[in-house]
Amino acid sequence: MSHREFSDPFSLGERDPEFAALFANFAFDEAARQGELDGATRMLAVLAALLGCGGHDCFADLVPDALDAGLTPVQLKEVAYQATAYLGLGRTLPFLRALNEALFKEGVPLPLPGQSTTAAETRREAGTAAQVAIFGEGMTDFWRSGPEESRHINRWLAANCFGDYYTRTGLDLRQRELITFCFLAAQGGCEPQLKSHIAANLRLGTGRHTLIAALSTALPYIGYPRSLNALRCIQEAAAPQK
Repeated sequence: MSHREFSDPFSLGERDPEFAALFANFAFDEAARQGELDGATRMLAVLAALLGCGGHDCFADLVPDALDAGLTPVQLKEVAYQATAYLGLGRTLPFLRALNEALFKEGVPLPLPGQSTTAAETRREAGTAAQVAIFGEGMTDFWRSGPEESRHINRWLAANCFGDYYTRTGLDLRQRELITFCFLAAQGGCEPQLKSHIAANLRLGTGRHTLIAALSTALPYIGYPRSLNALRCIQEAAAPQK
């Protein structure tokens, strides 16, 4: 196969044609055919995983492909916005800037319409409602649990992570939990949270086969060690539900 015959979104074909063909055959064919995800969901998983692993350049290069696969500019923005709750702005700021530049090149007018559904006085309550919908009734009073000196962090988790982000339009709760799974799997080192969000995905109806398919399509971008760790977490979290 010559380097002109395969997808080359990362512009590697001219100087690294052999590697470009090798990667394309694996990522865009073999890994992309694993499981039964539609094209938009596959790109959602890949972009979330790239945020998680810090793959800024790959993310920017794949924006046109993501739009072609059916993701909207709003959905792309929502992935990057929500990632901030799990990765921090220190990691997501370069992605937000790259995404703005990529959308500008695609002729998308910015800023996009707002997607927020909460206000300062409703965000905590709405966030708690989202937590309950995702994790169950046990989250009803979680926002005010824990030692007094650190209770504010549980309140922030409800008001900021879930109230500010999960209540936004553009992505539904199942999509938001799927990308959270990808953020955490790609980031590595946060297996307890990963298991919790795997359980949440399962509770929302995203089965283990879908999670494995999302992980499989992300593997070429995040590597085997983090993928194998995430696979073990899926197996452990899903075991009681077999």
